[in-house]
Amino acid sequence: MHIRAALAATAAVASAAGLGLVAAVPAQAAEYTSALKVKGIQYDAPGRDSNKCSGGNTKDEYLVVKNYSRTKTVNLKGYLVKDAAGNKFTFKASHRLEPGDYVKLRGGRGTDSDAKNVVYRQNCNFMWNNDKDTVYLVKPSGSRADVHKYTAKANDKDGNGYISYHG
Repeated sequence: MHIRAALAATAAVASAAGLGLVAAVPAQAAEYTSALKVKGIQYDAPGRDSNKCSGGNTKDEYLVVKNYSRTKTVNLKGYLVKDAAGNKFTFKASHRLEPGDYVKLRGGRGTDSDAKNVVYRQNCNFMWNNDKDTVYLVKPSGSRADVHKYTAKANDKDGNGYISYHG
């Protein structure tokens, strides 16, 4: 995958009044130490939901995972995507994301393609709830790379079923 973009997450630690005291970094910031993050989610596939493998629209529900590192290539193999109910997908094959690259993890069945930046879950059931859910991206080590809770009402202001994270 060769889509390039430069965007790095940075954290700043402040010194208090020259006394050597350090301001606390919010706990949530510690979760986002991974180069890979959830860029966005199409949690509600356009049209009437149909999880039929032939003619259904589960392929139109997807999660975008992006490598936000400026320098590091990351292999997705072993990363886990799951929701609050325990639905899971593990990247079993090597998918190397160069800095700025992304991949769309789609529902349904299809052929994975690095050239088209797509991986299919090979499952025709919907993974994401249309009203609310939690998205977890977990490193092969078991630690969290990224996590987002959403509700359609609070996070999808235009009602198109897509929520963007991390720019």
